Amino acid sequence: MKVALTTLGCKVNQFETETMEGLFKQRGYTVVPFEEKADVYVVNTCSVTSLGDRKSRQIIRRAHRENEQAIIAVCGCYAQVAPKEIEAIEGVRVVLGTKERAHIVDYVEKAMQEDGIQGTITDIMQARTFEDIPLYDSPERTRAFLKIEDGCQNFCSYCIIPYARGPVKSRLPEHVRREAEKLVAMGFKEIVLTGIHLGAYGRDLPGQVTLADACREVLQVPGLKRLRLGSLESIELSPELFALIRENERFCAHLHLPLQAGSDKVLHDMNRHYDTAEFARLIEHVEHEVPGVAISTDIIVGFPGETEENFQAGLDFVERMNFARMHVFPYSRRTGTPAAARRDQVDEAVKKERVHRMQALADRKAEEFHESFLGRTMRVLFETERAGVTDGLTDNYIRVYTKDPVTCGDIYEVQLDEIWRDGLLGHVVTRDE
Repeated sequence: MKVALTTLGCKVNQFETETMEGLFKQRGYTVVPFEEKADVYVVNTCSVTSLGDRKSRQIIRRAHRENEQAIIAVCGCYAQVAPKEIEAIEGVRVVLGTKERAHIVDYVEKAMQEDGIQGTITDIMQARTFEDIPLYDSPERTRAFLKIEDGCQNFCSYCIIPYARGPVKSRLPEHVRREAEKLVAMGFKEIVLTGIHLGAYGRDLPGQVTLADACREVLQVPGLKRLRLGSLESIELSPELFALIRENERFCAHLHLPLQAGSDKVLHDMNRHYDTAEFARLIEHVEHEVPGVAISTDIIVGFPGETEENFQAGLDFVERMNFARMHVFPYSRRTGTPAAARRDQVDEAVKKERVHRMQALADRKAEEFHESFLGRTMRVLFETERAGVTDGLTDNYIRVYTKDPVTCGDIYEVQLDEIWRDGLLGHVVTRDE
């Protein structure tokens, strides 16, 4: 039997798809690319934006056209918050939310034997235990994502994810280390810790466990070259975490700290738990505690009620910050969230124009950051090769390209010569031992 899996959305979703792929392999299925004809299609959906919902529906219908006899299994955030919409799509036979994925093969095989829709949508708000599904084998990447937390209790007014993922659930520290050891044994040089609300890791565990404790577990694994963190809330950074990043050269000096808006009014309306002055102080503290750290961020443009004055305040604030990279998103209305019910929605044309202006600033800030590294030599973990050009990342998340012969998955010392594409072009000095 052939199974094809695809992922929409975040790195957490990508990790979860890899664990489900392993479950199918353990049961004797052959995994094929999603574009090929398969007996089973698994679509791991995203619901963070309306575009994610639409793409999920399109992919499900495409799979059904490819093989009308196939079992289509849909899981993830969109399936959790709108299962009836998923069930109504022709060809769907299994619907799971953000729990019970450990049993996906059982549900698929039941669908092969019985009519109707199989699967279950649990009350995710009552979930209290991390769904610990070990990886079966090596994902086909050079950096390994390791999910250690699920759920979020922040309830930002624009976000559907707390309703899709439920409260915070953490992987036990000893299980974090066990998975990290497995990933290093598979040959991965870098591990990226991921979670829906990563900074809240450990809140649900006994003994005052924190994210720093999980990091210590991973850093004890022999052979690990790099540890990187996924997205964090700035207000959740701890002195222990700063010390680990500063003192351990394997800990990447890169933090992704979502700002979301540079206007105090908009931040308040978003139910973000800081204002711009506090965020600026936090960033200054980060830069002091970890010299040379690269900070990337997320910005949402066109939130309901955002005036031109609010938007301009955001531009001015971002201009003053030393962001290495910015991800700019237009606000997406999510049914069921407080922001979606507001009557002062920003016109789509205005939203699009503001996105363009914020993105132009983001591009300029990124170029300024890249220029500051010209002439320097940095360690690069190379990832992909296309048409004689190989690219990878420095520990501070600069995309580096080279035309020199290198091996993907290995780390090299590279001198950075010129601005190129979305990063820097360089030449190899030596290979890391």
